Amino acid sequence: MLRGAVGAGLAALAALVLFSAQGAQPRADAAKSQPLTLHPKNRHYFLFRGQPTILVGSGVYGAVVHRDFDYVVYLDELRRLRLNQTRLFTGSYVARRSSAGDHYRDSLVPRDRLLAPWARSEVPGYAMGGNKFDLDRWDPEYFRRLRDFVAEAGQRGVVVEVVFFSANYGDWNWSASPLHADNNVNGVGQVAANETYRVDGDPRLLLAQERLVEKIVRELSDFDNVYYEPLNEPYHAACSEGVESCAPPWAWEDRVVDVVDRTERSLGRRHLIARNVGNGGFEIGSPHPAVSILNFHYARPQAVRLNYRLGRAIAHDETGFRGQADHPYRAEGWEFLLAGGSVFSNLDWSFTAEAEDGTHTLPQNFHYGGGGTALRSQLAFLKRFLESFDLVRLRPARSVIRHGVPPGATVHALGRRGREYAIYVSGGSGTARLQLALPAGRYRAQWFDPKTGQTTKRTLVRHGVGTVTLVSPVYSEDVALAIRSVKG
Repeated sequence: MLRGAVGAGLAALAALVLFSAQGAQPRADAAKSQPLTLHPKNRHYFLFRGQPTILVGSGVYGAVVHRDFDYVVYLDELRRLRLNQTRLFTGSYVARRSSAGDHYRDSLVPRDRLLAPWARSEVPGYAMGGNKFDLDRWDPEYFRRLRDFVAEAGQRGVVVEVVFFSANYGDWNWSASPLHADNNVNGVGQVAANETYRVDGDPRLLLAQERLVEKIVRELSDFDNVYYEPLNEPYHAACSEGVESCAPPWAWEDRVVDVVDRTERSLGRRHLIARNVGNGGFEIGSPHPAVSILNFHYARPQAVRLNYRLGRAIAHDETGFRGQADHPYRAEGWEFLLAGGSVFSNLDWSFTAEAEDGTHTLPQNFHYGGGGTALRSQLAFLKRFLESFDLVRLRPARSVIRHGVPPGATVHALGRRGREYAIYVSGGSGTARLQLALPAGRYRAQWFDPKTGQTTKRTLVRHGVGTVTLVSPVYSEDVALAIRSVKG
């Protein structure tokens, strides 16, 4: 996590008429229907409201805990573009200061505007303003707001990843948490930041954490547009001061997963559980059997390639640290999803507690991340592009590319042999002359500009044996290609 954290859109919509899009329109009722689940015919994708689904979002994490954040405005912006995923922190983690500076109305830095799961006591002294918390009492206002946020998201077809806890990144942020002993009247949490997630630590803190998980799971049981993550960036959670990464608290995370699993079994209604396994991309061992989504931050396509065998959904769960330009994040999304990933969750810094429509302009020297209207439109086009294919039958198809990738470029492909292929070239410039190992047949090739969503070239291909060469239009930064078989 970042510490402390339309003209192109119209062109993309125009290009949509060329797609045979299969994504369903959002249904108003987000309750009592089958929750989001892995698709039974291809467990690398989701089944949501009867449709094969990928999740593409542009997120802000403190939409509920910051009282001043108008989340209806935020969710309306997602709906405008048919983006369908967001992350939500629960209030157990609170940042003391934003990476973007004190002028920035960071939703995760609510200060005295914090709304947490626990009721305030009559005792003054909370570190960020107001009275301390009473961990023996829930705050009804918080849970009304939580349920309303999820309901409003569901009405717009948006799936909410509920993140129970986060690494504290040191004692400075930990000292703002309601679970810290100085901030509650119960004397719970008299531990250092790197000892907050232990099964053999403070037993009262562990009990408070488990009670919060069970409470939220029960409160959100009715909704179909929710999945859960126990701990954001666990590889930072148990580190001593000054240490960047360390072994995650696996036993504690297993305990939280078990609480979710046990509670949902008692309710007879199951939601997916995600686990944040690391940054970048690497091969992991056997996941907890109740975990269905493997979350990577700042992810690379190898995260998908190395773990595809596990038969889970693989998610790019957070972006950042690549400046403010759109191309790095647009390319991350295309590369990851065309490698076979199923979630791209962009952290969008243009959403703030005073610009919930995503129009905040960051200072030029801000390097933690980007966002904004243009990037969201580009991600929306990526989602529509993939939804125009038969998702359930798509598989990674890198072997279809035999030659012709421009110097300095990378290429990723999904396909259904002999029927349809989605290909993305990132980097390089000029033209790409892709030699493709397609089965004999007739195909329609359509090139797109990922920045605008516009079709830039169409070709009808009659192919016999061997490889066929397709030449892209002139491009800069990246270009996308859809190939579909033509009967007759």
